[in-house]
Amino acid sequence: AHEGLTDRETLIEFPPFEKRYGESFLMKVKGGAIKSGEVLGIVGANGIGKSTFAKMLAGVEEPDTGKLPRTVTVSFKPQYIKTDSTDTVEFLLRRTTSRFDSSYFQHEILEPLMLEPILQSQVNTLSGGELQRVAIALCLSKEAELYILDEPSAHLDVEQRVNLARVLRRHAESTGSGVLVIDHDVYVIDMISERLLVFDGKPGVEGTAVGPFDMQTGMNYFLKELDVTFRRDANCGRPRINKPGSYLDREQRASGNYYYADISKA
Repeated sequence: AHEGLTDRETLIEFPPFEKRYGESFLMKVKGGAIKSGEVLGIVGANGIGKSTFAKMLAGVEEPDTGKLPRTVTVSFKPQYIKTDSTDTVEFLLRRTTSRFDSSYFQHEILEPLMLEPILQSQVNTLSGGELQRVAIALCLSKEAELYILDEPSAHLDVEQRVNLARVLRRHAESTGSGVLVIDHDVYVIDMISERLLVFDGKPGVEGTAVGPFDMQTGMNYFLKELDVTFRRDANCGRPRINKPGSYLDREQRASGNYYYADISKA
């Protein structure tokens, strides 16, 4: 997914802004832009402002300082999903999109998200993973210019996470929309993202968004904060954490390369 964005048009620019919660937490964003057709990954520790940032861009909450442009239509999948609906999955999807029966929706949304077996299930009977996949489909079903997904890989297994990455990348490419993804799974972020916004700071106290960066710069910044190094598996290309103090760990730290960015696969 790590492709150049030099020819991409800017979809939305956001100025510097801040949000404070009581006396306890302050989130600061230095400003940036999201481009048409890109997937922008967002990483950082828990309790550092990532979900707050998503809510600001989605228009769910307003910042205390700075004014966010409301010039693009947004579809937002929050981190926590409501589960009390007795409607069937198919009913919800048909109510959300007129394209349910289209070839695109069947092949690019339903099939890769493995939703066909649960279309007649009631939402309140679904497992965590099933509910997550339905929420992703509902988010992508809406006509929008910017799609924001908070923790879409939660409750998904490895195969479903690979499918998720393909679905989001292809959706961005085919619609020309921007897709913004917050996730804790570095493997998912690595597969999906073309650029990276990194949240830094003290969890529960303050968080500052820096970037967006190209993937190598952003991942290096993030992994250095985590104090871990990643190598890339020679067989499958998957990023893996180096054992602390191992030869590769010491070698990568010495070179300042916490993230092994060569994505050519054997």
